[in-house]
Amino acid sequence: MLHNRDLSWLGFNYSVLKEAGDKSVPLYERIKYLSIFSSNLDEFFRVRYPSIVALSRLKEKIKKKAGIEVSDNISEKIQHEINGQLKYFGAVLTKEIIPELKNNGIVFYYNSLIRSEHVTEMKEIFLSNILSFIQPVLLEGNGTDTFLPENNQLYFIVILKELKEDALKHAIVNIPSDKLKRFFLLTKIDDEAYTVFIDDIVRANLFIVFPKHKIQSVYSIKFNRDAELDLQEEYSGNLLNKIEKQLKKREVGLPSRFLYENTMPRNLQLFLAAAFSVKYEDMFEGGRYHHLSDLSSFPSYDKKLHFEAFTPLSPSDVTDTADIFRVLHSKDILLHLPYQSYNSVLSFFNQAAVDADVTDIYVTLYRLASASHIVNALISAAKNGKNVVVFIELKARFDEANNIKWSRVMKEAGVRLVYSMPQIKVHSKTALIKKMVGGREVCYAIVSTGNFNEVTAKFYTDHVLMTADKIIINEIKLLFVFLEKGYKAIGDIKIKFRELLVSQFNMVEDLSKYIGREIKKAKRGEPARIRIKVNNLEEPHVISLLYKASEFGVKIELIVRSVCCIVPGVDNLSTNIKVRRIVDRFLEHSRLFIFGTDEEATVFMGSADLMIRNLHHRIEVCVPVKDSSCKKELLDYFDMQWSDNSKSVELLSDYTSIPIIDISHNKINAQKGIYEYLKIKA
Repeated sequence: MLHNRDLSWLGFNYSVLKEAGDKSVPLYERIKYLSIFSSNLDEFFRVRYPSIVALSRLKEKIKKKAGIEVSDNISEKIQHEINGQLKYFGAVLTKEIIPELKNNGIVFYYNSLIRSEHVTEMKEIFLSNILSFIQPVLLEGNGTDTFLPENNQLYFIVILKELKEDALKHAIVNIPSDKLKRFFLLTKIDDEAYTVFIDDIVRANLFIVFPKHKIQSVYSIKFNRDAELDLQEEYSGNLLNKIEKQLKKREVGLPSRFLYENTMPRNLQLFLAAAFSVKYEDMFEGGRYHHLSDLSSFPSYDKKLHFEAFTPLSPSDVTDTADIFRVLHSKDILLHLPYQSYNSVLSFFNQAAVDADVTDIYVTLYRLASASHIVNALISAAKNGKNVVVFIELKARFDEANNIKWSRVMKEAGVRLVYSMPQIKVHSKTALIKKMVGGREVCYAIVSTGNFNEVTAKFYTDHVLMTADKIIINEIKLLFVFLEKGYKAIGDIKIKFRELLVSQFNMVEDLSKYIGREIKKAKRGEPARIRIKVNNLEEPHVISLLYKASEFGVKIELIVRSVCCIVPGVDNLSTNIKVRRIVDRFLEHSRLFIFGTDEEATVFMGSADLMIRNLHHRIEVCVPVKDSSCKKELLDYFDMQWSDNSKSVELLSDYTSIPIIDISHNKINAQKGIYEYLKIKA
């Protein structure tokens, strides 16, 4: 029994949207949640929806033979769910947020009458700043053959009537929000600030673009295009160049969503669908404005309308000036991001780059900051004569171009680059430093639940373990041997992981073993407990094992941020399984696996979600947390999150969710509580 992963994901995105509707959230943060919801939905249509539609079109015999399960009318169910969410989106924006902006002296022109004082000002902006970027195309004649609307770009469809002629013409006009600002500030009136979409400036001045025509009507549209890269073939030659060519194809992929203004007449919808090869199930009704992920750039007028400023803590016994390697000789370092400073991670790489005793640096990179300090440290290390080996994942979706850019820069500096195989992504977040001290080799390692990215470290919740534990170090060395030499290394060096959980090797087997251990305890009448925190839970084998554990009485607590295919609370199947989701200020991103009770529990942290792709098509690494104080922090961390009754909901068997009931009338916010907990320990 499994939930549909896409309907489950839409439930998560609805949780994001509900934060925009939460009046306890600061006003500008509510606007940001609208932006995140819209951005998430765009990615859904670029990545997931094309596959859903394609699978639904397969004949039943083919689906059965291939072992593919597609819910009946799934695309219709998805459309229905999304349409309901978009209506709520519009209601929150127009009935709550825009009036509240007005109450704070901020007027947002949103499908509203423009004051006469601003009409002339908008015309001046159009003539001086915007008109040079306008590229109108008539769709009659060869227009539809030569023009292809770009992915995620905004357009107007303009219905024109030439003066002294009866025939109507259709034109498509770009809205250059990709080249200019989406929002423009207008002159204050009566101490009120005014903001207008670039869309409305263009719409109001289309008569300038078509001087010999009468404009009959104007409708906004947007296309999303299939974003999947074709990486099935075994690439040879220059991998970077071949992926770059695939990236160019991505922007002209098949339409996966045609979004049109809801006032557009049906005959025009069908005309455009035919003109741009859009199928019926890919057509979605929208509002006057599209691509509202741009709300993230809505002009800010008052800091009081944002979250309070947040200062990351310094972990205990580690200062910004500490010799990070000296500290690691005596203890492991566990960081909890973003509550604690990322400086210790930066110090790890920066100190290695200049330490004369450091001989080698190995690291896996998945998503990098656009101005990465860590990459610059690796470049510095290579220039200092150290052996720097970087395993960079060129197939990190939507980060391919940035990773390719950094690959070239690192290669020029002397960094040795290793790329993963086409069918396998290296998603692990690991690093290894080798030093020669007194004629002997000393090593230090990092295993993280999140990317080596100092930007996302400011708003993603993650854990970073730094250690000099010899057993873990030796296994990480083996991991890097495999990453460097591939499967041929297995014949030369026996690669076996006893403490690390590594997908492609022992991760599924060992997760099964630890779940089985709790089942045996439950059979003996002993307390048995499993606690897991992941972004996504989908893998059928793991779910079946959790169902089995539940049937034997194991208490199972799951915190799943996004996709959750397990069905909780079903009699004789999952009565002992509870699932919760937290959506709050910081994006919940860490992965924890806890088997057992109290201080005897076995605790792992790492990069792996419980999905088919993570467990079977990626290199993922989870590390046991053995240091008693570090382990206690993670146990307390999970329990604080489980106790949240402020931003947490419980997922039910019918895809819906309910708030956690606060019996004690004591509001608990996990993210605030974790920060205070770590502040006391600092």
